[in-house]
Amino acid sequence: MSRSVLVTGGNRGIGLGIATAFRDAGEQVAVTYRSGGPPEGFLGVRCDVTDQESVDAAFEEIDAAHGPVEVLVANAGITRDTLLLRMSEDDFTTVLDTNLTGSFRVAKRAAKGMLRARAGRIIFISSVVGLLGSAGQVNYAASKAGLIGMARSIARELGSRSITANVVAPGFVATDMTAELPEERRQFYLGQIPLGRFASIEDVARVVQFLASDDAAYITGAVIPVDGGLGMGH
Repeated sequence: MSRSVLVTGGNRGIGLGIATAFRDAGEQVAVTYRSGGPPEGFLGVRCDVTDQESVDAAFEEIDAAHGPVEVLVANAGITRDTLLLRMSEDDFTTVLDTNLTGSFRVAKRAAKGMLRARAGRIIFISSVVGLLGSAGQVNYAASKAGLIGMARSIARELGSRSITANVVAPGFVATDMTAELPEERRQFYLGQIPLGRFASIEDVARVVQFLASDDAAYITGAVIPVDGGLGMGH
């Protein structure tokens, strides 16, 4: 039987790749988006994860179409990169509210249905930056590190109901953004990665699918790096 899967921020990039992998496996997939239009082939639900009413409305729409969410992939996120002394309080709090508190909002809402079903998978998309840190990304790194503590606390709270909570921490991923980097910068980053290449979106999507599968039923509170070895030891 296909499951009800929700990927937040699933209209482009890594989120769309994850959503596509689940759809191709026969799951019923909803994706949230904040601007633009939804991708074809999915239940597209407009949702602003910084607004609780918007989150509640999105879940009601998904519940009506696909049933309660059984697999949640909390992927929606933003960046506002700048050095610490130039970073405004709004730069910091806006990134935290979207990336961390937004993930809390959707996880809390999804957990209600999962508790009733006594089963569920919650997967947070973090980043190697949350483990290594990154100059100019104090806000982003803090938000991505926070997902780890949140996931592990959820794992302890909900594990007795067969609900798992895990974190995937990608490194550099081959996207339109990395393709636009100057060649010198690309080579510098590649030189830091033991496997010598950027991750593909599919590399990340396959790990997310694994964590949502029966094969990962006894994995919870884990942080799975998909970074080619960039952050090993962290």
